[in-house]
Amino acid sequence: MEQKLTYNLAVRLFSDEKCFGPGVAQLLHRVQELHSLRAAAMSMNMAYSKAWTITKAALGFPLLHSITGGRGGGGAELTPEGERLLEAYDDYCRQLRAFADGLFQEKFGYLQEE
Repeated sequence: MEQKLTYNLAVRLFSDEKCFGPGVAQLLHRVQELHSLRAAAMSMNMAYSKAWTITKAALGFPLLHSITGGRGGGGAELTPEGERLLEAYDDYCRQLRAFADGLFQEKFGYLQEE
């Protein structure tokens, strides 16, 4: 029995020493879903301090706005810049994967035929 051939594509954006990639994107999606950086980090088995550092100034601007606790509790939401970056990143990855899928089929499809 032959094994099916696959590929893996990961997109990372760099600016000097800062990086934005799949892990940061996943964290931001979880923040959107859970409205909490702490809950998002916990759901990914990530230390809150690491999550806070990552989102504080990735690519030179803050990705999150924290809401201080109180009667209704605290939380977090994406900044407008964070939302725009995440949307652009997701769209870029989607388009790149669509192109890569076609190219993969073109170059390696003969290995997938039975």
